[in-house]
Amino acid sequence: MPFDANEGYFLIIVAAAALAAITVVLLPKKYAPPVVVVELLLGIVVGPQVLDVVHADDFVKFMSNLGLGMLFFFAGYEIQFGRIKGRPLTLALIGWIISLALAFGIGGVLASAGIVLSLLYTGSALATTAIGTLIPIMRDSGEMPTRFGTFLLAAGGIGEFGPILLITLVLSTTHPALEALILALFVVIAVVIAVASMRISGHGWSAIERTLDSSSQLGVRIAVLLVFGLVFMASSLGLDILLGGFLAGMVTRMSLRGREVAEFDSKLIAVGFGLLIPFFFVTSGITFDLDSLFTGPGPLLKMFLFLGLFLIVRGTPAMLLYRGEMASRDRLALAFFSSTQLPLVVAITTLAVGDGKMLHSTAAALVGAAILSTLIFPFVGMALRRGRQAADFSPEAAATEPVPI
Repeated sequence: MPFDANEGYFLIIVAAAALAAITVVLLPKKYAPPVVVVELLLGIVVGPQVLDVVHADDFVKFMSNLGLGMLFFFAGYEIQFGRIKGRPLTLALIGWIISLALAFGIGGVLASAGIVLSLLYTGSALATTAIGTLIPIMRDSGEMPTRFGTFLLAAGGIGEFGPILLITLVLSTTHPALEALILALFVVIAVVIAVASMRISGHGWSAIERTLDSSSQLGVRIAVLLVFGLVFMASSLGLDILLGGFLAGMVTRMSLRGREVAEFDSKLIAVGFGLLIPFFFVTSGITFDLDSLFTGPGPLLKMFLFLGLFLIVRGTPAMLLYRGEMASRDRLALAFFSSTQLPLVVAITTLAVGDGKMLHSTAAALVGAAILSTLIFPFVGMALRRGRQAADFSPEAAATEPVPI
């Protein structure tokens, strides 16, 4: 029986994701880009802008949305409030408020100069951090059990959760008060689920543990059900699906209550980063409007302008607020890591173009800048931090990392 279009598109996207992983593995580690960048580039190549062998039909968009939900699940899953509470969380909140003020101020100047249409959408896109994208990079570079990693998790978590709330309450609605009420209801439901999950897992954790090596995979299935359930609930209530994925990750982390084990983490990572999340990034490349970026010198100049503004908006708080917490080299590394952006820029520009508040060329420039930030900034951050992880090891942070069973 011949393939239909959906099956053919699915196969090509999965093949592109596999090729991206192979490429990163084969390259020398110090030169290998983050795999998400390769996935995006391959998506552009197979998409309608270059080879034109894949289009983002309804099925592809559905799978991509599942991947986006899983990406934000891991962002929420890694936000361990017991670890980041206190000074890291306080600095992260103050830092994001400073970033937001800088972003809206710069957005206002750009709008007044006629470079962009809306200071609100452009400013919101500038004030994000792709912590979901950075987490695998942090794991691979040994930053997760360090004190630096704690501050980065806090800064990145707020830099992702804050913009999600902004999208939910301001950008994607014409009735902020109603959306705030719906959001409060959704949070209450999520808290109830979290409390129930903690009680159930307390009694049934041994049963879940026994399934980690069996075909039933009870723990993984419950986590996946939680992700898709909260994503669906958020979408049904008119909220952004990013919020559902993020809260699902937080609920799962709270439910474990210190029972994190490497094997359970590895199962979730296999589901998320093995299929669904790469599907999102390849699809983002497929839908990237490359033609708009090359309509003239303007969009390209905007792209490099936005790349610099990412660093100014998100890097400035890192350089100013953390003077008493880390050396200047580490603050600079934090600035580059915090300025890495992508998923939320894609989400915000999609909303802006749909509402007629952003030109296609500006959206392409912002997404292009976000792709470059993912390609360049983590490399710079890792170079600045090279060899410093052992001296920065944090027993408290390491205690929250999963251990083998």
